[in-house]
Amino acid sequence: MHIRVERFLSDVDSTASEVFVDGERVCFGLEDERRDVKVAGETRIPAGVYSVGLRTVGGFHARYAKRFSAFHQGMLHVQGVPGFEFILIHCGNTDADTAGCLLVGDDVVTTHGAMRLLASVSAYTRLYRMVVGAAFEGDLTIAFVDLDTGAAAA
Repeated sequence: MHIRVERFLSDVDSTASEVFVDGERVCFGLEDERRDVKVAGETRIPAGVYSVGLRTVGGFHARYAKRFSAFHQGMLHVQGVPGFEFILIHCGNTDADTAGCLLVGDDVVTTHGAMRLLASVSAYTRLYRMVVGAAFEGDLTIAFVDLDTGAAAA
């Protein structure tokens, strides 16, 4: 199974994207801004293809195990990103809710300097349920594609 994150707009704080699963658009995404030099917790991950597993330790896992007890099996964890650790896919609305992770929502407001996601919980729930089985089986990848800068990944 494959998630594709097509980044289409960025500003000084945020990056907006569309998120697809096996070619079907599922939701929107929001990340930190692109930087040429990484700043911890303030930089989106580089374009590329990475594996996604389940992280079953840490604060996010404990909170989501309670919040989404009906279906939570672990945090969706983007792995193998050079220079980055603990990249998760989770709920959130603005740049303030991410530290390099991918937030998801059903809609996106693309106002320059004030980008934000709407209906994050419903988008997260839908995406998670679609891909958690593949993540558990070790058969989930994610591609981050920079359509906002001209550089692309497969």
